[in-house]
Amino acid sequence: MSIAQIKQSTETKMTQSIATLNSSLSKVRTGRANPGLLDSVMVDYYGNPTPIGQVANVSLLDSRTISVQPWEKGMGAKIEKAIRDSDLGLNPSAMGDLIRVPMPSMTEERRKELTKVVRNDGEGTKVAVRNLRRDANDAVKKLVKDKEASEDDQKRAEGEIQKMTDKYIAEIDKVVAAKEAEILAV
Repeated sequence: MSIAQIKQSTETKMTQSIATLNSSLSKVRTGRANPGLLDSVMVDYYGNPTPIGQVANVSLLDSRTISVQPWEKGMGAKIEKAIRDSDLGLNPSAMGDLIRVPMPSMTEERRKELTKVVRNDGEGTKVAVRNLRRDANDAVKKLVKDKEASEDDQKRAEGEIQKMTDKYIAEIDKVVAAKEAEILAV
């Protein structure tokens, strides 16, 4: 593996870390409704736990209400129970075939708890990015040890990997700050 391949692989993995953070943060509840909030809810579909998006149409009615339209008649009660039993703190109500999921307003205390969760996720992603940096630097050192690259190449590559790491950590800080602002907005 060459130094260029190591850098490319590391950058790809760092980009995936940011994508994973964004996905994780999209599940954190803000004051506004978001259909992605229900992605983690599993419904009992003929004995198999199935994601809610595979048994119903999930969309927004308005900025504070999610609507869930089951594709089969008998699934309404099961979907309602699954949403109620999830740890999201939501209370769905059925209106015929349509299930409405109103978003309760959050208390100041709950907002602060959620910002801690967001910061913790961000910190975990930073640790992952730093581990990727360490792995890349170790791979470069191994190339030098195996006499496949010079020490000058090693110094240059380590500097470039550090710049890449700094760029991704700044991106993580930006994503976390944006999510915190979204949570704290009343």
